[in-house]
Order: sequence, then structure tokens, then C-alpha cells
Amino acid sequence: MAAVLGTLTLVAGCGSGGDDGAAKGRRPDGARVTIHVPADAPTISDAVTLARPGDLVLVAPGEYHESVRIRTPRVTLRGESREKVVIDGRLRQPNGVVVAAPGVAVENLTVRNNTQNGVLVTGSAAAVAGLPGRSGGYDTGDEPVSFLKSFLVSYVTATRNGLYGIYAFSAQNGVIEHSYASGGADSGIYVGQCKPCRVVVRDNIAELNAVGYEGTNAGGDMYVVGNRFVGNRVGLTTDSDHQEKLLPQRGAVVAGNLIADNQQPGTPEQADGGWGIGVGVDGGSGNRFLRNRITGNADAGFVITATADLPSDDNRITDNTFAANGVDVGWTFPSATRGKGNCLSGNTLRTTVPARLAATAACPPPAGSPTPSGTWSKPAAPRGIPFTDVAAPGPQPQFPNATTAGATTVPAVPALPDTADVPLPPPSLLAAGARVKTP
Repeated sequence: MAAVLGTLTLVAGCGSGGDDGAAKGRRPDGARVTIHVPADAPTISDAVTLARPGDLVLVAPGEYHESVRIRTPRVTLRGESREKVVIDGRLRQPNGVVVAAPGVAVENLTVRNNTQNGVLVTGSAAAVAGLPGRSGGYDTGDEPVSFLKSFLVSYVTATRNGLYGIYAFSAQNGVIEHSYASGGADSGIYVGQCKPCRVVVRDNIAELNAVGYEGTNAGGDMYVVGNRFVGNRVGLTTDSDHQEKLLPQRGAVVAGNLIADNQQPGTPEQADGGWGIGVGVDGGSGNRFLRNRITGNADAGFVITATADLPSDDNRITDNTFAANGVDVGWTFPSATRGKGNCLSGNTLRTTVPARLAATAACPPPAGSPTPSGTWSKPAAPRGIPFTDVAAPGPQPQFPNATTAGATTVPAVPALPDTADVPLPPPSLLAAGARVKTP
């Protein structure tokens, strides 16, 4: 009936797939079956509880008021329509979808109005339980690090969520792709606490968030490639944070992204007051930034700084194009943590702080050379808006053959990109699906 009407609202309470209790509905006989919602099971949570490894849970159009937990490995959760299959937390539930088993794919649906996250992928029991930390993230206390290994989030729209739109925490060997994140009160897409990560974030749009993409304590085969981070308060950050384990952050590759015009007023306020920044590195080391287009950021295109005890060392900024930023590249450090080995090579840029960085901090830097530091005047940030008031997304691309394709097989380890093949993106990268356009 929902597939025919298309506008049916399915109120499923606060179900959580994989929890104790018998699921309603019936799983079709056989292996690698398709469980239709609501034809075979009345809620998504019932369906993922009935599912066995290799099954596809295919969801008909409707608005589903539930928090879905997937605890069975190698299950695919897919909507028939990305815009018309909506998991809506109504600001009463922490998460739209929680992936707590390996090899799971979440595809072709919308998650919105959750107090914490749209989609959470995690190996942390504390995160599954939803124990928030002091300033976002999760308070994992003395919990040992446990990774969820192998995941896929693809063709997902995550909007108006109280922390993160799509959040991979204590998870390895995964891909976040072809997705859209807006209205994240902390960030649109977040990868945290993984080493080595072996995670690829590619071909996504993150706009109208406090931060477009954030990678905290996330490094080692960590790739952020070919994304559009435009119209946030801050475009992208990679940093170290004592609230999460596995610090310091080290060894991410950020290549071929469009990072532009990140001073959008209709956005949630960033926790540290960030505004008008394209890329920020805070206590992150050994990262490579290649062939990104970083333009029109009112404060600075690229900032490297450090916390009191975590320096930023050995970051290489290579072959990027900067234009129309307040400052193209600015490095500013506390005196105790100046960092060393940060360098630039082959970039198109105009202004740096300190001046002449392209010459004085050229790659390769002299061994152990301290990073120059300076200051500059910054624009005042306007007040933010509630994440619930962020503009709704427009239509987004659909998963190909969503209703006829079988379950997705998620590889144990994703294919990692060859950065030599990643080009400088055009200013129009992924513009068709974006609300915020570049000049």
C-alpha cells in the first residue's frame, strides 16, 4: 500500500532493530532474500531484526518514526526512493540508523531530525548506547578500542541532525559516498577514532553545517577525495582531540575537493567559533593536501594551528589552487607547540601569513625546521541558527536500480584511491545537487 500511495506515514514508535524481543512480520524463505517494508515487516526495525547475513531490507516510500539498529552482519538497508523513504527522529531519538555489525550497507534513504546523528557506524558499545561526550562525540571512558570493520554508506541524505549527519566512529575499512549532509550542528560528515582507518570519503556534498567534514584522531589510509564542502561555517578539519582515543591524528590524504565560500550565515554555530575557514588542521600531522580548489573563504583558505600539547607536524600542501580567500594560507601556533616540517609546494596562491611562506616553508623543509607562525585579523562570525531551521535539501541522485538490484556485497577492505589519478576539481563540482552555489 505504501509503495502505491507514496505519501503514507508509517509511525513505528522507537523501535531498535536487533534489540531483545520478537520482531513482527515474516522473513521469506531462502538465502539472501529481500524483506520488504511494510509488506513483510511493518517497520524497518522489525525487518533488520528478521534479516540474516546477505539479506536485503527494501523499504517502501513513507515516513518512519524509529531509530534503527542493525546488529546482523552483511545486511543491506536500502530505500526504494532516496527522497521518499524518510527516517524522521522528530527530535525525540538520538540516531536515525545505528550500524553495529560488519559488512552492512545503508543506501538510498533520508535521515533527519535526530538529536545526535543521522547514520552512526561504530564498534563502540558506548556510542551505540548513545552516551554523549562533553562537546560532541562520545564519552567512551575506559572502554577499550573496538573497531567495526567493513561498512558502506551510499546515496544517503542526512539533514537537520543535532551532532553529525553521517558518523563513522571506531570503525575501519569503509566507504561514505554519493551522500549529502546538511544541518549538522557539529559537522555533516565525521570520521573519528580509527588507526589505521582504511576509510574513503568520496563524491559527497556537505553544506549548511557548522563544519562540512571533520576527521578527529583519524589516520592511516584515510582518504577524503572529490567532495564538495561549500557553504558551511568551516569546510574541512583534521585534528587531534583528547576526548577520543588514538591521538594524535596522523596520515590522512585530502585530494581533489572543492572547499569554497565557507561563511554561510544560515548554519548552526561552530563550537569553537570557527567562521570563514576552508581547511583547518589542529594538532594533526603527516597529512597530505593535494590538488584541492580552495576559494572564497572569508577568514582563510588553509589554517594550521595546534592545541597546547599536540603540535601539527609534517603536513604537506601540494598543487592546490587558492583564490579570493581572506588569507590563502595562514599558520598560527601557541609558542610551546609551533610544530615542524610543515611545507608548501606547487600551489597557486596570493597571500600567506607569515608572508612568503611559499619560499620560506617550501617542500622539502630542512630537517626539524620549526614552522613559521603569525596572526591576522579575522572577520566577525554572525550568530548561528538552530539546526532544525537549516534549509531543506533539494533532489539528490538515486541509487541505480534500487528496487531491482540485489543486496550489496561490502568488501572486507575497500579499494583505496590512487591520488595520482585525482584531478583538480572544477568550481562546478557536484553543483547540481547543492543549494549553495559558487560564483
